[in-house]
Amino acid sequence: MRDAITLTNAERMELTRRAGSRTDRAEDARRARLILLLAEGHTWDEASERIDCSRGFVASWSKRFAEQRIAGLYSRHIGQVATVLTPELEARILECTRHAPKASTHWTTRKLAAHLDVSHMMVARVWRKHGLKPHRIERYMASNDPDFEKKAADIIGLYLNPPAHAAVFCVDEKTHIQALDRKDPVLPLSPGRAERHGFEYFRHGTLSLYAAFNTKTGEVLGKTAERHTSAEFIAFLTDIVVNQPRGKEIHVIADNLSAHKSQTVKDFLAAHPKVHLHFTPTYSSWLNQVELWFGKIERDVIARGVFTSVSDLKRKLMRYIRSYNKAPRTVKWKYADPSRHISTQSVGTGH
Repeated sequence: MRDAITLTNAERMELTRRAGSRTDRAEDARRARLILLLAEGHTWDEASERIDCSRGFVASWSKRFAEQRIAGLYSRHIGQVATVLTPELEARILECTRHAPKASTHWTTRKLAAHLDVSHMMVARVWRKHGLKPHRIERYMASNDPDFEKKAADIIGLYLNPPAHAAVFCVDEKTHIQALDRKDPVLPLSPGRAERHGFEYFRHGTLSLYAAFNTKTGEVLGKTAERHTSAEFIAFLTDIVVNQPRGKEIHVIADNLSAHKSQTVKDFLAAHPKVHLHFTPTYSSWLNQVELWFGKIERDVIARGVFTSVSDLKRKLMRYIRSYNKAPRTVKWKYADPSRHISTQSVGTGH
């Protein structure tokens, strides 16, 4: 005989109520009668004979009662994985997706499926329907310039409606371009196999590339320099002036680098009244069209390039600029997707 169950007055009253209830579930009444019999000192065999159940039934529910008391007498069905996507389940999947799990930064279909006890394919269908991709991340930079609208309108105005008989240049420098040389030979492209580069390389030094993108013709004036100082910037502005007809109005769009705003630059502008400098708002380099061209030369020359020296790097950069200028292309620049606009009002709202 197992140890007898001892009941408190409150437990005995509740079990007696359940055992005699005509409205509760029959199984609840059966479990209550079992615990009352055991509390009266009946053996497992006697209790199982009186309520017509197995010894396993007695063992299971007496153990649950001993561990959790009356709360342990409630049914706990394991159930099965949901196979029908109801609106309520879809809303639950979407709500959980928006809140990252504690142990990682984002959900996968299988992690979320295990968490919600549903099929991972059901999670995948809901994500696909609502365009959710938790594994992806996009970065943005919001400008904190109080004069953003004014500066942006000035620059966009130069793109869309430039002054008559004036040249508009987008100017910037691509700094610290590394002259990397591979230790192992490059294995060329072959059928069924991509071009292969060795992991190890030599560093031969760095170079800066100044570029001025002509918004009207698409041509690029380029110059390399070992450093990107105010003196180098002034020298490049001088090159722009020299390459334009005498007396022509020149508008230069540049970012807010300190080297672009030094006293020597101001002295240069005072000596060349036909040259006008327009600064992009802070954290708004995307307004400068030359950044698009820098992305092109990065893909075409720098990213996969092999350079035996800084001189070799310079030669290949300038060769690319000469080749590009044979068939230059202007930028058809526009803000194509207003739904992707970032503003302080959209932060935290899911937009």
